[in-house]
Amino acid sequence: PQCERRETSLMSPPHIAGVGMTTFGNVPERTGRDLFAEAGSTAIEDAGIDREDVDALYVGNFMGELSENQGHMGPLMAKAIGLDVPATRVESACASGGMAVRQGVRDVRNGEADVVLVSGVERMHNMGTAGATGGLSVAADDLWEIRQGITFPGAYALMAQRYFEVHGGDREDLAHVAVKNHANAANNPLAQYQSEISVEKVLDAPPVAMPMGLFDSSPITDGAAAALLVSEEYAEENGLDTPVAITGTGQGTDNLALAERDSLVWTPATRDAGQEAYDDAGISVDDVDFLEVHDCFTIAEVLALEGLGFYEEGEGITAARDGETTADGSLPVNLSGGLKAKGHPVGATGVAQITEMTKLFRGDHVNSEAVEDASVGLTHNAGGTVASAVVHVLEVAE
Repeated sequence: PQCERRETSLMSPPHIAGVGMTTFGNVPERTGRDLFAEAGSTAIEDAGIDREDVDALYVGNFMGELSENQGHMGPLMAKAIGLDVPATRVESACASGGMAVRQGVRDVRNGEADVVLVSGVERMHNMGTAGATGGLSVAADDLWEIRQGITFPGAYALMAQRYFEVHGGDREDLAHVAVKNHANAANNPLAQYQSEISVEKVLDAPPVAMPMGLFDSSPITDGAAAALLVSEEYAEENGLDTPVAITGTGQGTDNLALAERDSLVWTPATRDAGQEAYDDAGISVDDVDFLEVHDCFTIAEVLALEGLGFYEEGEGITAARDGETTADGSLPVNLSGGLKAKGHPVGATGVAQITEMTKLFRGDHVNSEAVEDASVGLTHNAGGTVASAVVHVLEVAE
């Protein structure tokens, strides 16, 4: 078990005492604070601790100023849930939630806190499709991309086109990624899309930005997620059942604009975040049993698997088609349904990956049977066209 291998942190790894998540979907009438309060309260209740024991709060949120005319979300969310603690908003585009988790992990490991609530929230549907698309676009480079009319569907389409040119592959390979993730979400009661699709349906769907169509793209989503991280000492003193620990964390950065990168088909931020997380946890790629990766578009899942070292460059494109990353494959990926089918409320996504993986490990997730013998999992959360990335290693704590 990882808790026996670790030698890199000052303190023992934080354990996950409780998790909470709203249903992801289209609920424009719900405010961000309302969504957050549901997820945060659920996490605290799941842990079975008193609110007074929480030492700090981190909230991942990307575009509150645009969607709700609301910044300064740390104290707002703290009071929405009845907490009187230092509260901080964390922003790193679509990686905001994962970065919030990283801050909480560091607080617990460094001995600065015994109990930290990490969370993420985003309200998007009230902006409409055009508004949400425009809001998301500010995660790109304003001078060289936004002013030229680039949006993220277009940016990832460029990456997919270049991948096909350099490495091969085709739209049908990407379609298998979407089919797999929708199958995983079909029975997930919190997922936005709880229905299976076929390769033919993906290929026949309306184009969004070629070579990608509607089913290659993650949806606009409202939602929130939260996890309660505690020190090993606090868990023992309070008799908490905390079977999952976060044993490694890593972060990476790349040029914001695609035009300033060395390659459109390689993501150094993912590579760097992954390697730091592996080193931090004292594991290798071969130790990982399953993953939740940032599949905002189908090509993004392929790039994530290669950047994290599970496949050589150019070889990840057929992983889903070959059944290697399906629920019954050798490396299950996105058993939650991923961003593609579970949904993608951008500031909440990185925390949702943690909540879903925790339940998969605990056995109270609909797809837990697929990983009943697993001991090591990995989450990967990316911002923009992977200008930022954060990776966490989760392990069964024995």
